Amino acid sequence: QVQLVESGGGLVQPGGSLRLSCAASGIDFSLYTMTWYRQAPGNQRELVATITTTFFADYADSVKGRFTISRDNAKSTVYLHMNSLKPEDTSVYYCSGGEHWGQGTQVTVSS
Repeated sequence: QVQLVESGGGLVQPGGSLRLSCAASGIDFSLYTMTWYRQAPGNQRELVATITTTFFADYADSVKGRFTISRDNAKSTVYLHMNSLKPEDTSVYYCSGGEHWGQGTQVTVSS
């Protein structure tokens, strides 16, 4: 059974940092490009960051310079390091690999 389990969300003040994790099981993680998406209420789901099997990373313009995606194939885990958080980063964050999706983790940026 394939599972992607996100963790690390929470409430943070503007300018703060969080690290999201997504642990995969049931797949050969090293063969998958992994992607973080987010969706705020009333908005469409948007791509935040992606990392390929060769560790090439790409980002949405809205998070470039603030967010970093990384992966640890030995742990079958992808991370999203988020710095200089803004209220507009408030969303549910999802990880995805192939056709597989996690359940999401809430990130709220508020003072």
